[in-house]
Amino acid sequence: MKATLAILVLLAVCHPVFAETRTETVRVAMRDGVTLATDVYRDDALSPAPVVLMRTPYDRTRQKEMGTRWSSAGYIFVVQDCRGTRDSEGVLAPYNSEGQDGYDTIEWLTRQPWCNGRIGMVGGSYVGAVQWQAAVENPPGLAVIAPQATWSSFYRNLYLGGTVRLGLISGWIAGNTPKPDSVKPADMDVALMRLPLSDVDQAIGWSMPWLDAYLTHPEPNGFWTRLDLTSRLPELQLPALHVVGYYDFFSRESVDNFVIMQQQARDPETRRQQRLILGPWDHGTIGKSQVAEVDFGPEAALDVAAIQFDWFERHLKQDAAARSKPFPPVRYFSMGDNVWRDARQWPPEGVTPVSFFLHSDGKANTRSGTGRLSREVPTTEQTPDTFRADPANPIPACPATAQRPIKASVWGPVDQGPLEDREDVLVYSTEPLAEPLTFAGNVEAKLHVSTDTPDADWVVKLVSVRPDGFAQNLATGILRGRYRESLFKPVLMKPGQVYEITVDLGPCAATIAAGHQLRVDICGSLFPLHDRNPNTAEGIFSSKTAIASEQVHHGMNALSRLILPTATVQKN
Repeated sequence: MKATLAILVLLAVCHPVFAETRTETVRVAMRDGVTLATDVYRDDALSPAPVVLMRTPYDRTRQKEMGTRWSSAGYIFVVQDCRGTRDSEGVLAPYNSEGQDGYDTIEWLTRQPWCNGRIGMVGGSYVGAVQWQAAVENPPGLAVIAPQATWSSFYRNLYLGGTVRLGLISGWIAGNTPKPDSVKPADMDVALMRLPLSDVDQAIGWSMPWLDAYLTHPEPNGFWTRLDLTSRLPELQLPALHVVGYYDFFSRESVDNFVIMQQQARDPETRRQQRLILGPWDHGTIGKSQVAEVDFGPEAALDVAAIQFDWFERHLKQDAAARSKPFPPVRYFSMGDNVWRDARQWPPEGVTPVSFFLHSDGKANTRSGTGRLSREVPTTEQTPDTFRADPANPIPACPATAQRPIKASVWGPVDQGPLEDREDVLVYSTEPLAEPLTFAGNVEAKLHVSTDTPDADWVVKLVSVRPDGFAQNLATGILRGRYRESLFKPVLMKPGQVYEITVDLGPCAATIAAGHQLRVDICGSLFPLHDRNPNTAEGIFSSKTAIASEQVHHGMNALSRLILPTATVQKN
């Protein structure tokens, strides 16, 4: 009995029990008079207190459980419908007003008698981006942010290597643009094949001006300037918790944001107040162990909310006990051996770039071909490998099934085997490894390529092959040929001329077990996660296409290779 009483007393001290959470809905006026629906979750006995703010376009009323949880932990939780969504006034222009609206909301919070003047922001994706947008406006009282899987450059949110994330932005805009009652949306499998890209909205079924605008501005020119915050991040004096997965389309952006804040922030204390959690997840599975077709084991099931609570105890409440605990600036998950590792930076200290060279006798097509991948540097010229890239028959981003049509392509890991049986896919594999291979960092491929068209795409996948044949994609990159020198000034390709290109595969960490194989797949499309290249270079408003005959050259004078940041494993 005494022991039980002692435990209850300890719990009460460590986790104070507050009165029942009360919810109040208010309308907060922005500088132009538009009012935004805002729910406040708080305990009347707890005042003033720090505020945790979430601004969302996805219906504030869905956050009742989160509101109760934060309120019960001694915070006031505030959640707001973004402009033009759900119960808020105005018109939704994606991200267009979020910086100013975020500033106005935070300023309003600091004037409330129940706020102690310290505000933190939390949330992911769109709800993460509005944190950066508010932060660069320097609102009074903003003390900490926790942006999960999001961007600081809206262009880099939508574009990679000059290609647009077609399925992502088309589906999002279609779901957030008013649809005429009389219109039945078309089959997205058909709609996403429409050319020119400016007609995709009509192919879906109704006019979507924002979609047209995004799809018809493929270079990071002045159109995107207003929503490019990256250069302003170093000026912030703000602790930030960055969370993302390798398979997330925001992986590069989120990791880069962390690196910028940790290495370039003007304020030394801010550099020390950055943390990155990098897991094996895609956009919809953060904190889970099952991702697409791969179960990464119980270790991958991370309680991200608990990490956020700890971060806010440290930096928003400024709790002495929380602040006294050391934390690793980087915690990353190693796929394959399925363990978490800690580091002081990204890429982790001590990694060494190691090249794996492409070899074949010109017949690397399909996984049954002669493509080889090895540490051996070619000492002779080799016959280049050739594949056809037909815009009318693009390589899907992942194998289509009855349950997963092309329009439902996923970003996560799935067996690449069915795609590797296509003649328009080049496959290069190592022999089964004699010992484990561990790497962690940003992966890239340097390829020597040519084509018979003025433009073409190169997709590169890093794959781990189990002894049972399951071919798991680990990292993927894509580059549109005309952007090989610069995204700002496209330069067409001369038919037959060989160019060295660099394809960024993004951040990744894994251990390839002994007996498994390392593999590189190369093809000409990643549809519909990215748009197809018509290969004609006739411009964004043209619907003309051409089949490209693309070549990958490898040999003594054309060292096409995969570059892995290999690591020495250190136990935590």
